[in-house]
Amino acid sequence: MTHSLTVIIPHLNSPDGLSRCLDALAEQGGTEGRFAVVVVDNGSREMPESVCAQFGFVTLTSESTPGPGPARNLGVRLSSSDILAFIDCDCIAQPGWIDTILDYLPAHPETGAIGGDVRIAFSDPDSLTGIEAYEAIYGYRFKLYIEQHHYTGSGNMAVWRSVFEKVGGFGGIDIAEDRDWGHRATAMGIRIDYVPDMRIATPARETFQQLARKWDRHIEHDFEKIDSGVARFRWAVRAAALVVSPVLEVPRVLRSDRVHGARSRWLAFRCLTRIRLYRAGGMIRLLSGKTQRATSETWRSDI
Repeated sequence: MTHSLTVIIPHLNSPDGLSRCLDALAEQGGTEGRFAVVVVDNGSREMPESVCAQFGFVTLTSESTPGPGPARNLGVRLSSSDILAFIDCDCIAQPGWIDTILDYLPAHPETGAIGGDVRIAFSDPDSLTGIEAYEAIYGYRFKLYIEQHHYTGSGNMAVWRSVFEKVGGFGGIDIAEDRDWGHRATAMGIRIDYVPDMRIATPARETFQQLARKWDRHIEHDFEKIDSGVARFRWAVRAAALVVSPVLEVPRVLRSDRVHGARSRWLAFRCLTRIRLYRAGGMIRLLSGKTQRATSETWRSDI
């Protein structure tokens, strides 16, 4: 049986990244009838019409509700394929990405959704920034997310349409929409597999503030489940543990094969320490009743 595939890409103010993303998909081969792409703009200063017009397999539309989740949901509604794939607009699908999706899901009927490997595309491999070094080791750990936390990041994800419709669409910008979707799917008994050959590359976040916004969303998502005094106490203990946790991560930083050299490892450890202290502070702020919601204008930096 031949299966159809639609790749859905939310876009916000990143025409150059989108162009590279679509170039990489075009190089996957056999775009004529083999797969289609729906790009959903989410309020850019300028619609990426000139970019999308260069690719005959792309449909461009727009979603006015802020957030990558609503944008992806519209892409699903406009598609008709039995397999849905999601990638972010500044990510580069590595060779074989499409083949892996089309091969794996039909060969594993017990699996409802899959996620793959994500590597950092370094601006200068010989001179990493601190955030690049940190994210190379600790960012986009899809194997961990899938096998231990029971969700896959929506920036490198594929799912049967029937499964997506059963679980329901992604949530809005006020939650970590991929975690929420994965947890709903898992609660329904749907299996999510990690597929390492389903690989993409993505640039690291450019600023610490972008990293911080990501963690603001995840922390607030988790805090919504805190509904008792005992849970609040455990939350405070977790925050305290984050303060000392970087010391325990030294072996991981030293052993990682995703960065090389003493300088890169030191930068990774320094950024790790800073972000974990930030997370601990954010958790304590929530206990005191303060919040830090991400804004719709910056959603792309949060995912």
